[in-house]
Amino acid sequence: MELFQAKDHYILQSGERALWCSRRDGSLQLRAATDLLLAWNPICLGLVEGVIGKVQLHTDLPWWLLLIRQKALIGKLPGDHEVCKITKIAVIPLSETEPQDLELELCKKHHFGINKPEKITQSPDDTKFLLKTLTQIKSNVSAPNKKKIKESKEKEKLEKRLLEELFKMFMDSDSFYYSLTYDLTNSVQRQSLCEKTNLPLWRKVDDRFFWNKHMIEDLITVDVMDFWIIPIIQGFVQIEELVVNYSESSDDDKSSPETPPQESTCVDDVHPTFLVALISRRSRHRAGMRYKRRGVDKNGNVANYVETEQLIHVHNHTLSFIQTRGSVPVFWSQVGYRYNPRPRLDKSENETVSCFRAHFEEQLKNYKKQVIINLVDQTGREKIIGDAYLKQVLLYNNANLTYVSFDFHEHCRGMKFENVQTLTDAIHDIILDMKWCWVDQAGVICKQEGIFRVNCMDCLDRTNVVQAAIARVVMEQQLKKLGVMPPEQPLPVKCNRIYQIMWANNGDAISRQYAGTAALKGDFTRTGERKLAGVMKDGVNSANRYYLNRFRDAYRQAVIDLMQGIPVTEDLYSIFTKEKEHEALHKENLRSHQELISQLLQSYMKLLLPDDEKFHGGWALIDCDPSLIDATHKDVDVLLLLSNSAYYVAYYDDEIDKVNQYQRLSLEALEKIEIGPEPTLFGKPKFSCMRLHYKYKETSGYFHTLRAVVRSPEEDGKGLLISLWVVGIWGFEGLLRV
Repeated sequence: MELFQAKDHYILQSGERALWCSRRDGSLQLRAATDLLLAWNPICLGLVEGVIGKVQLHTDLPWWLLLIRQKALIGKLPGDHEVCKITKIAVIPLSETEPQDLELELCKKHHFGINKPEKITQSPDDTKFLLKTLTQIKSNVSAPNKKKIKESKEKEKLEKRLLEELFKMFMDSDSFYYSLTYDLTNSVQRQSLCEKTNLPLWRKVDDRFFWNKHMIEDLITVDVMDFWIIPIIQGFVQIEELVVNYSESSDDDKSSPETPPQESTCVDDVHPTFLVALISRRSRHRAGMRYKRRGVDKNGNVANYVETEQLIHVHNHTLSFIQTRGSVPVFWSQVGYRYNPRPRLDKSENETVSCFRAHFEEQLKNYKKQVIINLVDQTGREKIIGDAYLKQVLLYNNANLTYVSFDFHEHCRGMKFENVQTLTDAIHDIILDMKWCWVDQAGVICKQEGIFRVNCMDCLDRTNVVQAAIARVVMEQQLKKLGVMPPEQPLPVKCNRIYQIMWANNGDAISRQYAGTAALKGDFTRTGERKLAGVMKDGVNSANRYYLNRFRDAYRQAVIDLMQGIPVTEDLYSIFTKEKEHEALHKENLRSHQELISQLLQSYMKLLLPDDEKFHGGWALIDCDPSLIDATHKDVDVLLLLSNSAYYVAYYDDEIDKVNQYQRLSLEALEKIEIGPEPTLFGKPKFSCMRLHYKYKETSGYFHTLRAVVRSPEEDGKGLLISLWVVGIWGFEGLLRV
């Protein structure tokens, strides 16, 4: 559709339809396409994919119109329904302010001779465009006094920061999906049980997952606006076609775990194929960030509530299995301004009963039966939450509620996450009794009777591992019923690998939406085993979650609340009015960041080492080889770990937020350690570095060049390297020649 700018309106036009958006008061009006001739000097700004809605970030500031600027096709669901992910948005102030270049794809029909390329490339940093736009926005100050000018500047600062978070939510987290022909908010079972009607798509949606409902409310209240309403979900969608081929092994050299192979060649009829889709839909009720939204609210809504549907399609048969996750439905919280804060109960047992009941009455109404899988620790700091949960279940005393407790950390101690099979074996009969939804062209063959409601403390890492394990049991049963898999065979290796990747991607997406970083334990979900790279990634992700909670979650939470029409209660102005205090907190975080990583590395390394290997330490360092990395790079990108018989160098990529490779080298292969100025391509060296020379396959000449993380220009990192070197001398037990 085309976007026009006129003196008093922005006008969206698609065929014979046009939507006029007032630049004076933000009101929306449906008009005929021919009315464009009546607009004052309309100029076509380019093409957009659809309307998300509008949002007002402060009562004294203008409304903003959110448009889908660019989409990516995720795949097609049964029935040839396309599913798209929103990859870029355009945000337009509904005011008299002239917009900056929105970087839209230009319309060939209406660009009025403007000498621009057909498609403008995206700037590397969308926030730069945002800042340019905001510098032109001036609040109307009734009197030129200092107080009002100061208030106006503070509002603009706050709006600028909130808009940055809005852009990041839509463009950095891969969170928002839509389909013009398929109802992503409803499971296959709910869709199959609804009467067939000619109602527009948005009128059939599950209200819980209609994420942009409040933002598009002006259109919902007018009957003739149906065409412009696109229901958007926040969550995750991935669609793959798998081949059941037992003669084919997984080929790690041909594809990365992050990007499963997309086969384009024809498959022999001997090997059956099936489509598998994973759809996670996040509730818009009690939505928000981890330390800002915990537990239950007065209406029975819980934080981080997500329904995940695993869908399989073979020929004309579609089979669906759903699970849910959600915060423990009692009143509890964690004060998030320390690392791993201790959970606490905020209301008494009696005060909680009615809200707990409200939550599960709604769940039983939607799903009939509930099997609770509670994964929180039964000892230690999590025990208080687990005990409160069990007590409420006993008080509720409902025959349709089954409670299963599985202390994940106890059973999977030492990162033996394959022990989750202990749980799936124990509940195997429950899984089979629950069944799944099965439909074909004639209608419903079978219905799912109940769901698993899985939770840990955050409903992220442990929850995703367990849900993936349960879903795999179900999928294998489904494929055997359909004759796609032999009765006694497990899923083929390559199918299983892609399946694991899908669930790991799902966990990462949900984790980014709730905690700000990818899921911990994701490498097990991807590969079925726990590796050093995954442990190192978890350490940095844990530290990242701490940082994000402290410095960003307040803004992100405010944006989410405003999108859902919830008043912002936190005093966001304090960040601006107490700027020095904010800077001090930021510096404190930078100082503690290295300590947090070191503590995590030491803790995890102790779990990895065999009994006959002694742990000496772990350090967060920088790879200062100028051929590999920008010399001005300041973030941690190497994790060095030392035992009495080996050292590990793990390379952390902060762009993709994970360790992408690591080396384990025997100390016997180490030849010498040097400490001196770092190598540079240009100019004088600024930092000291350490070079570890080692042999590879009995050949000398290999080395690692590392330096310490420094936080100020006065530091060169030499002190830390000397300390590390001294520890190394003791650890290497005379093997080194320095």
